[in-house]
Amino acid sequence: MKRTIIAVFSLVALLLVSSCSHYETYAEQTEKERNAIREFLNEKKINVISEATFKAQGYTTDVNKNEFVLFDNTGVYLQIVRKGCGSPIANGETTSVLCRFKEYNILTDSLILTNEVMKLSYLVDKMNVTRTSDSFTASFVEGVMFTQYQSASVPAGWLVPLLYINVGRLEKEEDEIAKVNIIVPHSQGHQSAVTGVYPCYYEITYQKGR
Repeated sequence: MKRTIIAVFSLVALLLVSSCSHYETYAEQTEKERNAIREFLNEKKINVISEATFKAQGYTTDVNKNEFVLFDNTGVYLQIVRKGCGSPIANGETTSVLCRFKEYNILTDSLILTNEVMKLSYLVDKMNVTRTSDSFTASFVEGVMFTQYQSASVPAGWLVPLLYINVGRLEKEEDEIAKVNIIVPHSQGHQSAVTGVYPCYYEITYQKGR
C-alpha cells in the first residue's frame, strides 16, 4: 500500500514538473511575438519607415517600395494601399463604416477569418465610429468579427489608419475605397489575440455606410 501511495505521488510530481516545463511566461510569449513579427517583416521584404518619414511623405507609404510605417507607441505597422475617395472622418463626427477584411495569425502563418468569400459577399463588417480630436472609438454593429469573437469591441489596431485615410462612398466610376495593410500586435488586437498573445496581419477596406 505504501509503495502504491509513493508511486502515485511520484507520478503526480512528474506530471507537475512536465506541466511547468511546457508553461510559457508572458515575457516568453511576447518575445515569441516580437520574433514572429521580425521574421514576417523579413520574409515579406517590408521596408519599415519612421513616423517622421511618414509625415514628410505627406502621410503616405510607397507601395512600390513595400513601405510600412511603424507607430512606436502602439507597435502597429501600417501600409496605405489606397487613400480612398471622399474625405476623412471629421472631428466630432459619428459615422457608420463598412469593412471587408482578411485576418491572418502571424505566429501560425494562417488565415483565421475573412468576409471576402463569395458566399458571404453580401456580408460586410459594420462599425459605428466616433472621432474626438485625433482619437477614434468604435463598436461593431454586425458582421463576421462581431459573430466570431462575440464582442462589439473593435481592435484598436483597426482604428489607427482612420487618421490618414478617406472614408467615402463609391459615387463615380473612378472612385476607389480606402485600403490598408496592418500588422497588429496582441496588445492592439481583439480579446482572443490579447489572451493568446499573438499578432495579426490584416488587409482591410474602409467605406462610408448609411
